[in-house]
Amino acid sequence: MSRAALVLLALVVIATSMSVYTTSETEQAILVQFGKPVPGVISEPGLHVKMPFTQTVHRFDKRWLEFDGDANEIPTKDKKYIFVDTYARWRINDPLRFYQAVRDERGGQSRLDDIVDGETRNAVASFNLIEIVRSSNRVFQVTEDLAGIGAAEAMATVEMGREKIQAIVLEKAAKITPEFGIELVDVRFKRINYVETVQQKVFDRMISERKRIAERSRSEGQGRAAEIRGQKERDVLAASSQGYRSAQELKGEADAKATAIYARAYSRDPELYQFVKSLETLASSLETGTTAVLSTDSELLRYLKGAGER
Repeated sequence: MSRAALVLLALVVIATSMSVYTTSETEQAILVQFGKPVPGVISEPGLHVKMPFTQTVHRFDKRWLEFDGDANEIPTKDKKYIFVDTYARWRINDPLRFYQAVRDERGGQSRLDDIVDGETRNAVASFNLIEIVRSSNRVFQVTEDLAGIGAAEAMATVEMGREKIQAIVLEKAAKITPEFGIELVDVRFKRINYVETVQQKVFDRMISERKRIAERSRSEGQGRAAEIRGQKERDVLAASSQGYRSAQELKGEADAKATAIYARAYSRDPELYQFVKSLETLASSLETGTTAVLSTDSELLRYLKGAGER
């Protein structure tokens, strides 16, 4: 085969390879010729033909895509400054118009950011914060913590609620996106939070409220502790009094028995009784080394002299 034939064969192979292309089940495509889109959308998967060298293929995803916006600071109707973070689901339903309007997915995300953010700002600014936070008027228990930091505001009646406000944003944004070849199917508020300055004030208020509750709990605990200590002291005093009374009763009974025994013993020998009593008097009145002067007719002297004679 001659060189010319080889060159011709190579050109045929290259032209053939550049004139066919494939699309998958998740793709759709358009053809662009000399920078201008060719009418028609290739939405069926498989092998397709195009003009070599002059036409290029631009592929787009057929699936639902995710939009995750940035949190934006937005004032509510009641002048509460909050951050609202949104996300959405969308798809390219008109690839030709999409290519002409935004070129690619990055351009589509940027356009969605403008549309969804703008409608979110309009919607949030039209309602009070409680409407954006709550979805219904479900009754909930007001705890002690909530009672101190805004129960009245939290219990306010909700007329629209977060779900309906999200639906308003979706409805208005979905009317704009078709001109860019985009179908918007869902918009949600992923996160709602106070701006940093307001958030810090809320935290300070919550901390102050919890300190107040803690202080009250400590006061109640101290009062209860004092009550318990007082009751304990009364119980100890009552037990001591009962024990002392029992001891005195026992002592009195013992003294009575001892006196009776002494009386029976001393009644048999009165002189012994006088002698013992004299000794007790002497023992209680005299100390070691004491000199006593007794008269000659002293009963004590008589007993002492009698004891010496014995």
